[in-house]
Amino acid sequence: MSLSQAPTSRHDYRSRMRVRVNGSDPRAPDKIASALICMILQRSNSSQQRTRAILCIGSDRSTGDALGPLVGTFLSKLELPRTLVWGTLAHPVHALNLHSYIQRIQDYSEPLLIIAVDASLGKSDSIGLIEIAEGPIKPGAGVSKQLPPVGHYHLSGIVNLGGFMEQMVLQSTRLYHVMEMAQVMAQGLKIALLAI
Repeated sequence: MSLSQAPTSRHDYRSRMRVRVNGSDPRAPDKIASALICMILQRSNSSQQRTRAILCIGSDRSTGDALGPLVGTFLSKLELPRTLVWGTLAHPVHALNLHSYIQRIQDYSEPLLIIAVDASLGKSDSIGLIEIAEGPIKPGAGVSKQLPPVGHYHLSGIVNLGGFMEQMVLQSTRLYHVMEMAQVMAQGLKIALLAI
C-alpha cells in the first residue's frame, strides 16, 4: 500500500509520465490500457517480445489493501501471453515476502518487464482515481513501512483517505469499492497486455 503523492521535484515530473483515470468512468479500462501502452512503447519497442510480470502487492487481511491481490486474482484467471502474475488472494505478495519476489525477479532466466499494482491512500477528492505511472511503486509508504521500490511501471488505486490512522482506514474501506476498482484495473491491464 502506498501513499499517493505528487512527484518530489520538477525533474521527476518531466522524466516520468503519470496519468490519473477516474475508476468510475465507463471508459476507464481503455484509458488505463492506452496510458500504459503509450508509456511502455515510448520507452522500448523491444518490450513486445519481453515476458511481463504483474506484481500485485497487498494483503487479503485488510479490505483496502486487498486491491492488489484482487487484481492478481482476476488476471490469473486469464490466459495472457508472456505474462506472469504474482500476488493473488490465495498467494498474496506483502511486506513479509516482497523481498523473496524481488529476488525471484532478479533470478529469472530473462529480464522481465515489471508492472506493479498496489492500493494507495490520498486526498478526499482523489478517492477512486487510478494512477498509471512510469517507475517503481513504493509499497507500504502509506503506512510508514520501509520496503524496497519495485516495478518499471505501476498502477495504484486510491482506495481511501490518507493522513491519519491509516491501518484502520484500510481495514474499514468498503470491499465493494475495492472490488469495482480491481475489476477496472484488471480489465485495463488485460487490454494493454494483449496489445503489446
